Amino acid sequence: MSAQDIELEFPKLRAEGYTITSADTTDYNCFAWVVHDTDHWYSPLPINGYYWPENIPRNTGLQTFIQLYNREGDFIPCKDGSLERGFEKIALYMNAAGGITHAARQQPTGVWTSKLGVKEDIEHVRLTGLEDDGVKVDDYGKVVQFLKRPAPNNG
Repeated sequence: MSAQDIELEFPKLRAEGYTITSADTTDYNCFAWVVHDTDHWYSPLPINGYYWPENIPRNTGLQTFIQLYNREGDFIPCKDGSLERGFEKIALYMNAAGGITHAARQQPTGVWTSKLGVKEDIEHVRLTGLEDDGVKVDDYGKVVQFLKRPAPNNG
């Protein structure tokens, strides 16, 4: 997919700044990417080939994703996405229907990284570049929750 295609889907990205950092792939999605997993497609849908841990509810509710990231990466809720030395943060997006739709990870520089579905990975300066009204099926909506954990390798 081209930058033009990404900007068509996420028009705010162009003004806010982003960089494509990988080729498109179906090997993993944003929910796996935020925990550095490039071998799985995380989804609560019971579809062969998708990964979802046992004993985590199969829904897209906020509490479910808080539980998922605590289990998969020792993340705990925090108040905001400000850069905090020694910690790695993730941001969860929710659509108007109340479902978690996307996750982004903060890098040690403070820049965010996202996997855009089956599209490329990108680095984006602000989280708002991916935000929208959240009313269409494929909309990401708005950031509603931040989580953090000690940075891997004391990063």
